[in-house]
Amino acid sequence: MQPLIGITAGRRDVKSPGGAEPAYVLYVAYSRMVREAGGLPVILTPTPADRIAGLLDRIDGVVLTGGGDIEPSRYGGTDLPSVYGVDTDRDAFELALAGEAADRRMPLLAICRGMQVLNVARGGTLIEDISTHLPDALAHQVEGEETYRGIHEVSVVAGSTTAKALGSESVRVKSVHHQSVRKLAPDFRITATADDGIVEGYEATDGSWPMWAVQWHPEWLPDDPASRGLFEALIGAAV
Repeated sequence: MQPLIGITAGRRDVKSPGGAEPAYVLYVAYSRMVREAGGLPVILTPTPADRIAGLLDRIDGVVLTGGGDIEPSRYGGTDLPSVYGVDTDRDAFELALAGEAADRRMPLLAICRGMQVLNVARGGTLIEDISTHLPDALAHQVEGEETYRGIHEVSVVAGSTTAKALGSESVRVKSVHHQSVRKLAPDFRITATADDGIVEGYEATDGSWPMWAVQWHPEWLPDDPASRGLFEALIGAAV
């Protein structure tokens, strides 16, 4: 039976006959990769905290997706002018969802914002803006045509579950982020870094938990075996 994979969605205003209306949106790239890996995607939208357990009872795995920044007060950070796209309802839902999924050791793939959400949910902190705090770092937030290609290399720890899913210890990644992990939560260990030292991936210290967290966007590289490997690993664990 194909596992049911919940994928978090972001909120945006969309054009309607009556004007702008709030909507929950999800890039097709996420659901496409889940389907092609053998899963059945379902979109998750903000749900009251007391209903999250019932929600997770009905699905087999979770993808925490990219999006706007987490409200800095959630991790004791500073609200810089460069912080953008904060959605307090989404933050509340996804932090609670990530925490419950972690408690259950549920199959989980955390991507970009999702990686940051999971880290904050388990007690970690974030660099609010890489270019502000680390001006000599690589360009991690790239726009235009470059966003559809790998733009920098990531080194992956040999023997890690991340390396096993990717099938490689070095990958070229699509990078669209201006924040990153500062302090890693105690549940995790770093498994991937960029040449400038920015954390690009982590996994659970508990090897029995099928969880992969990456700072890049594998969903946008459907022809890349390493990117597909992350989704295939998730689906394999959720069966």
